[in-house]
Amino acid sequence: MGNRGSGPRSRVVVVEVCPPEELPPGTMRLVPAGSLTLGVYNCAGAIHAIEDRCSHDDGPLCEGEWEPELCVVVCPRHGSRFDLETGIPLTLPAFESVPVFAVVERDGMLVVELPD
Repeated sequence: MGNRGSGPRSRVVVVEVCPPEELPPGTMRLVPAGSLTLGVYNCAGAIHAIEDRCSHDDGPLCEGEWEPELCVVVCPRHGSRFDLETGIPLTLPAFESVPVFAVVERDGMLVVELPD
């Protein structure tokens, strides 16, 4: 018998966001996370975290519009639209995805799990 499933485990850094009731549907919050800034968005009850940086020119996505009903954020500089669930750009000029991160509720807090 081998050691199935006992390979190296990836480590995560846990970043606290807020209690769930402080991020109602249709709202977002910026969260510092080491060298990153994350945008944490509530799209109709689904919570998503995305790096707050456009993949086209590093513009802050939080300064743009976002469409909670479509779960899309729009870069304020050139209008690229990003899917908040996947980070995939939906329109040009961006063509590279923006990193997205898992959000979970733990001990009454929303937390983002970042790879270490």
